Amino acid sequence: MTNHRNPKRPVLPMTSTSNLFSQECASNVDRRQDDAENIFYQDLSSGNFPVDKNGEQSTPCSPRKPRACKKIPVTVTTFVRHSKHSNGRKMINEYVKEKRINQGSYGKVVLYRNINSGTPYAIKVICKSRLRKFRITGSETAMADVLREVSILKTLEHPNIINLVEVIDDQKSDYLYMVLEYVESSTVSNILETKGRIDETTARRYFKDVIAGLIYLHHHNIVHGDIKPENILVTTSGGVKIVDFSFGHAFEDDNDELLRCPGTPAFIAPECCSDTVYHGKAADIWAVGVTLYSMVLGFCPFLADSVPETCDKIVNSPLPLPEELDSELKDLLQGLLCKDPMQRITLDDVAKHPWVVKEGGPVPVDCLCSCR
Repeated sequence: MTNHRNPKRPVLPMTSTSNLFSQECASNVDRRQDDAENIFYQDLSSGNFPVDKNGEQSTPCSPRKPRACKKIPVTVTTFVRHSKHSNGRKMINEYVKEKRINQGSYGKVVLYRNINSGTPYAIKVICKSRLRKFRITGSETAMADVLREVSILKTLEHPNIINLVEVIDDQKSDYLYMVLEYVESSTVSNILETKGRIDETTARRYFKDVIAGLIYLHHHNIVHGDIKPENILVTTSGGVKIVDFSFGHAFEDDNDELLRCPGTPAFIAPECCSDTVYHGKAADIWAVGVTLYSMVLGFCPFLADSVPETCDKIVNSPLPLPEELDSELKDLLQGLLCKDPMQRITLDDVAKHPWVVKEGGPVPVDCLCSCR
């Protein structure tokens, strides 16, 4: 990997976005709207979501002509109608509110039900004015992350990746709504909070699904950027779905170099801890390694009391592995958490690793991809 110093790039805090939201919003009120967002709204009615302009990196590394695998294209709705159902509950267009599901960094997720079909959906509610106040880089606000997430999800269809069904965005409204498939589920993070750790057989099953989804993404030159237990849903049937692509990037070719640091300190790769470019796919592999480690051992390997100390441990401390750990699992974790990204294990090798295939056979990589 070639490292190019960029002294003009601000050093970005390696913390969860939500932790910094309030103070950033207070200090960035008068910033202009992103070029990427302006372009997005110019073409919204046609169903296109361009996020680049004249080759500039206002919204970096997003595809101008993404390869779409979706059999049913994402519906683009450019009007929003707020009303009340006969039962008194709030409605957005044909969706009636049932309950809040979660609160994320960039918006809340609410369970709605389509009154015509009865189908439940998880709707991500985005306050546009709030995100425009939060500057994530010198040239972008958090709203660019949302538009990038929409651009990525509108191209994808895979059993281990959450499915985007509709985008509702009326320019006269302060809210954008991402209508996502709803699955009865819990996150791996919630399971860990309850159980402390996950047995190897179950962790292997979750891990294989994550690897299948990640292979699909990387095959399409898409980097997730924030793989962690909070972003892995476990369905009632025991399957896994990767969610939250707000740190995602899509590339036109195999050059996956990035400058912006991912968002969660305990899961970032060593090469992301310095002000240099890094390869997004290799960083995803490291993050999935930390995720597997946390599943089977119940804690992250390099976590410390502060962000600088965590970063120092990620870069300099050896990987702590208990002696009693399965030897094949040790070997896999050492490959995933290799500090040199050029020597880190590849996803193809992960899919064939002895620990991975020990139960249930190989990783299911037949993703029914229709774009190639």
